[in-house]
Amino acid sequence: MTMRALKAVLLSLIIAFAAVPSLAVQPDEMLDDPALEERARELSKGIRCVVCQNESIDESNADLARELRLVVRERLVDGDSDSEVLDYLVERYGQFVLMKPRTDGWNLILWLSGPALFLIALGVGVTYVRGRASAVAPTEAALSEDEKKRLEELLKD
Repeated sequence: MTMRALKAVLLSLIIAFAAVPSLAVQPDEMLDDPALEERARELSKGIRCVVCQNESIDESNADLARELRLVVRERLVDGDSDSEVLDYLVERYGQFVLMKPRTDGWNLILWLSGPALFLIALGVGVTYVRGRASAVAPTEAALSEDEKKRLEELLKD
């Protein structure tokens, strides 16, 4: 095998292993009921690790992520619905714990303020451009007699 082929194989292996998500769920955390475990996994993908911040608790190896995974599973075993589990976590950690924040209440203002400000800026820009287009450029007719004489003198020199 040539060096070039060996490099290609190694690069392929690195890319293949990097593409596989590293799930941090430990075997002792998993539930015996496959349906509940699947629900827990789906919920865990949408819950942010507050330590890592850009990883879900399903992917994070942080101690707090492990605790949150256990809390999710405990709540599911106790009979909570998915929304009740999420409500419990939001109550404890705030909206930040959700990977995709809700679009209700105060968050609705944040979600709508971006498009609203864009529309306001667009309106101001259109008004400004229309105002400039309709503005009349000053002409010589608007000059007084003294200004006309002064302009003629300047142009002669």
